[in-house]
Amino acid sequence: AAGMFLRVLSDIQWRAANPKWRRMTSSRRSTSTTAEPHPVSLPAQAQVVICGGGITGTSVAYHLSKMGWKDIVLLEQGRLAAGTTRFCAGIVSTARPVSIELKMAHYSNKLYQQLEQETGVPTGYTKTGSLSLAQTQDRLISLKRIASSLSVMGIPCEIITPKQAVQLHPLINIHDLVGAMYVPEDALVTSANVSLALATAASRNGVQIHERTSVSHVTVQKGRVTGVETDRGRIQCQYFVNCAGQWAYELGHSGEVPVHIPLHACEHFYLLTHPLAEPLSSSLPTVVDPDGRIYIRNWQGGILSGGFEKNPKPLFTEGRNQLEIQNLQEDWDHFGPLLSALLRRMPGLEALQILQLVNCPESFTPDMRCIMGESPTARGYFVLAGMNSAGISYGGGAGKYLAEWMVNGYPSDNVWPLDLKRFGTLQSSRTFLRHRVMEVMPLMCDLKVPRWDFQTGRQLRTSPLYDRLDAQGARWMEKHGFERVKYFVPPGKDLLDLDHSKTFYKPDWFDIVGAEVKCCKEAVCVIDMSSFTKFEISSTGDEALENLQYLFSNDLDVPVGHVVHTGMLNEKGGYENDCSIARLSKRSFFMISPTDQQVHCWAWLKNRLPDDSNLTLEDVTWKYTALNLIGPRAVDVLSELSYAPMTAEHFPSLFCKEMSVGYANGIRVMSITHTGEPGFVLYIPIEYALHVYNEVMNMGQKYGIRNAGYYALRSLRIEKFFAFWGQDLDAFTTPMECGREFQVKLEKGMEFVGQEALLEQKQNGVYKRFTMFILEDHDTDMDLWPWWGEPIFRNGRYVGKTTSSAYSYTLERHVCLGFVHNFDEKTGEELVVTTDFINQGEYEIDIAGQRFQAKAKLYPFSSLFTQRRRKDEVELSGYQTE
Repeated sequence: AAGMFLRVLSDIQWRAANPKWRRMTSSRRSTSTTAEPHPVSLPAQAQVVICGGGITGTSVAYHLSKMGWKDIVLLEQGRLAAGTTRFCAGIVSTARPVSIELKMAHYSNKLYQQLEQETGVPTGYTKTGSLSLAQTQDRLISLKRIASSLSVMGIPCEIITPKQAVQLHPLINIHDLVGAMYVPEDALVTSANVSLALATAASRNGVQIHERTSVSHVTVQKGRVTGVETDRGRIQCQYFVNCAGQWAYELGHSGEVPVHIPLHACEHFYLLTHPLAEPLSSSLPTVVDPDGRIYIRNWQGGILSGGFEKNPKPLFTEGRNQLEIQNLQEDWDHFGPLLSALLRRMPGLEALQILQLVNCPESFTPDMRCIMGESPTARGYFVLAGMNSAGISYGGGAGKYLAEWMVNGYPSDNVWPLDLKRFGTLQSSRTFLRHRVMEVMPLMCDLKVPRWDFQTGRQLRTSPLYDRLDAQGARWMEKHGFERVKYFVPPGKDLLDLDHSKTFYKPDWFDIVGAEVKCCKEAVCVIDMSSFTKFEISSTGDEALENLQYLFSNDLDVPVGHVVHTGMLNEKGGYENDCSIARLSKRSFFMISPTDQQVHCWAWLKNRLPDDSNLTLEDVTWKYTALNLIGPRAVDVLSELSYAPMTAEHFPSLFCKEMSVGYANGIRVMSITHTGEPGFVLYIPIEYALHVYNEVMNMGQKYGIRNAGYYALRSLRIEKFFAFWGQDLDAFTTPMECGREFQVKLEKGMEFVGQEALLEQKQNGVYKRFTMFILEDHDTDMDLWPWWGEPIFRNGRYVGKTTSSAYSYTLERHVCLGFVHNFDEKTGEELVVTTDFINQGEYEIDIAGQRFQAKAKLYPFSSLFTQRRRKDEVELSGYQTE
């Protein structure tokens, strides 16, 4: 290896010492900063102002103008496509693990393919295909999981042997490979030209484009965008789109109403070489070697190779001032490990002459998914940024979804995984972002087995019981910045092992979670569920009830003390939120929603409740610690602690009452557990949390009480066929499609949002149906586990995907939940899904290319419900647990 380095490095030393080369590059760089006069003045007003002329900004402009919006101004502080887009590696790759990202990349690929023909701008589009290499069996499994998603979407792709890989790309060294994935339709483009082509088409459609114009801030009045201040004057507008790439964070914070866009730039390096002696063919596939952390594509007869190093260099934490991105400092020491990975993969390149090492900033987000959508604080302020170095792959599709969102009020697909509102203000601390992107960038290549957790930016939001639970062996995961327990490691277990239970197979927490589940079924367990989003809505008159009746799908005019399972629907009848609401008094309501809905739910209510001084909406998430007591003995523990009878006749199901527990008063107790098991949730004012927890644990000793975590909760709720929002339910799923018709007040003659859509479904039937699958010929110990996103086959034909799954310790089988569609065999159009259609099929679930037989059910197993049958049917509504 040392010899290879010398030769390549000698090339580098020659270049550094060669004055002619230095003159050439410095003159090439200086041309980009010469200013030109502004020929055209800015318009005084426009419907939409887009800030940023890279791939995302031009894609949004292109799609908006295609959808008929013409009054659009695109502003770029430097020149078009002179930011990250200019330095983009230009690889269009559809092999993505997240379904919505896969769809965006697939659309981008199809769009770029015909763009040159449409605009006359050469985009350099070449269909080369791509090879993803696997050096380990685990990597091959993750590629197989992606391959099964691609195939059911109709994207050609195959898992191949190392020998087949070398036939496709003769320079690859295959001695350490176990297999590869070949996606023949992946492509290469010249990214800046794609951006210019989109801009050209947009401007022909009437979009005005102004370069060398900086936006200083966006003005917002009464919670709506009113205009944009630039260095060339003000433009009044109704919509503003922040596509400012790595500048998006600052721009978001520059106005009087801050818009939090959590992203941070890191340096990203790639190498360009001179052509090979025998120049590389332009049709050779792009090679991605994630275990070596590198990608390699052909570039003008030579190669372009970059990667995601383990020790990334964050940039501009204090803020930025560069107008256009100049190539930053070369750093050969830093690039060293990637260079040796490249030479290991393609030893034939050792004598190749290097042209330059490019270092350009890329912006990364806290969870490696891009950011799009409308700001929760400023209506009409949209964002599309934070592309995690996949800007060119996602640009076309992301621009389309955002344009649909602006024009129609919603995109054509579920984009919640990318929605800006999945973050709150808590993710926009500079320190948090700097630390998190240093973890995120290496993760781009790391193997992502199910249920891995970020290590940075942790212990940010914690329950008052955090230290108590931690001392008892809690293992933590994080949701929306909140620490939650996965399970408790019993004393004497090898702790180190459990922290590394990263596997696609049976995990080593299996028996621990099994014991927690058994305790929930037979005795009593305590789960800290403080992370749930909690709102209080109250009014001086009947305003609270009247408004909530219109926004929520179930009847909330219930006696005081009753709890209602319901949700807020959109006009299409889809769930924007899934919650339970307790009526505390005639005029006040307590609403419990999933953890990650805090920002989304608040914005949805705020934007739809009237601006009425008699009506108050308060976020009380932080005021209460929630303890979930699950199990048949929960009733004994509580009645002894409160000296009050807690049996069903005194405290019926779905009931809420303020009572004292131990010495603490004012505790809201609800007879609901989010699992279908008997028990109660205690909402405890946080100053009493420790006292109540200690009392419950002491009193519970004689009943065999123990702590439990969310993994046990998941197993319980999935075997009971409970759906939860964000994984099973989304804005495109209606109550009719997931067996919740009885949670909707259709018969009551009351108007509510989404009603028309539901009436139509009631009359005409549904096009997908939430179904429970029990895996039949699956060996828990030996076979790969299902997690979510596995294709479902009915009589050999693809009908949908799983949305969540868990091992049921009661049934001793895996249970998968998912949606079944009915596609017409000839036309592919969707047909109505009937109960008979579900019941008469033979089903298989595809886990990483291997199919397992499954039994489909539309109702959970009745054998689980021998006791209190009627009560369970009430609670069977399905419920959010995450």
